[in-house]
Amino acid sequence: MNQNYISDTEDRLDKFLSITLNQTRSQIETLIKKGCVTVDNKLISKSGQKLKIGQNIEINFPEIQQVESNFSQEEILKFDIKIIYEDDYILVIDKPIGLVVHDAPSVREATLVDWLKLKNISLSTISGEERHGIVHRLDKGTSGLLVVAKTNEAHQKLSSQLEDKSMGRYYIACIDIPLKDDIVVEKPIGRNPNQRLKMAVINDGRFAKTAFKKLIENKNTDNNSHKYELICAKLFTGRTHQIRVHLESLGRRILGDDLYGFKGKDSNIERIFLHAYSLYLRHPITNESFEFVSEIPENMQNLLDKNFDKGTMNEKINKEFISNCFLDVNNWV
Repeated sequence: MNQNYISDTEDRLDKFLSITLNQTRSQIETLIKKGCVTVDNKLISKSGQKLKIGQNIEINFPEIQQVESNFSQEEILKFDIKIIYEDDYILVIDKPIGLVVHDAPSVREATLVDWLKLKNISLSTISGEERHGIVHRLDKGTSGLLVVAKTNEAHQKLSSQLEDKSMGRYYIACIDIPLKDDIVVEKPIGRNPNQRLKMAVINDGRFAKTAFKKLIENKNTDNNSHKYELICAKLFTGRTHQIRVHLESLGRRILGDDLYGFKGKDSNIERIFLHAYSLYLRHPITNESFEFVSEIPENMQNLLDKNFDKGTMNEKINKEFISNCFLDVNNWV
């Protein structure tokens, strides 16, 4: 499909098209690199070309490139993916542990993207690529809430909320050594130079900021030899393994997180005890405020029941208490 536009500005080409088409600069750049844009019948290869008023810009939009799943329906549906909320624009799911969000060359099993393909949830981009509305991710070993956009408009607006922090999640984690105090960690994160599966705090990494709040400390009584602590966390950036890396930098590990140095021998620890407990956002179309909650998975709840006071847990593990924990985070020392 071809579409023509007349420039009414002397802005850069990518800026003009980004505003005109209501698309991100990266999408416009992809479109130009694919040879889909001409100015006054001349093929353009540089997104930063300066326009003149009255120039004719023609775009030849490519066809959508659909990619089929490599897995059977049985393989895709083996994970118990609970739908927390769904309408015509967004889908909120409860991701189980063990499910990978995106496929990659190293992934040999069905992913959340395969599940979305099976449900016919896919977004087309102006550059002809097919994507699946993934706005944010969770590690394979982390359970909890994810939002998926079902339209391009919803995807754009939710991505903007991630940028301005009006959308986010609160996490619950159980760690091996109690924190000394509530703390905000601001340390750059990048790929671990010595082990490519890990991330690490490195000087030339990307800026990362996490707030950790103490919730319940196990007092290490005679009946319990473990001194664990239940904490909650809020991310201000979205780096890979961010919570796990920042805790490691404090000398703390999440129970079950062998990759980042957890050494526990408890037979009840059969997963990484990190859970995306609540998700808050504005609906991308109606602008209504939502907050969703995911019940703590049974295998995590069983360990918490064994190690922490149930009355205190009932008091502190709820969305109001946890969201209020971070109201004064800017005043933490």
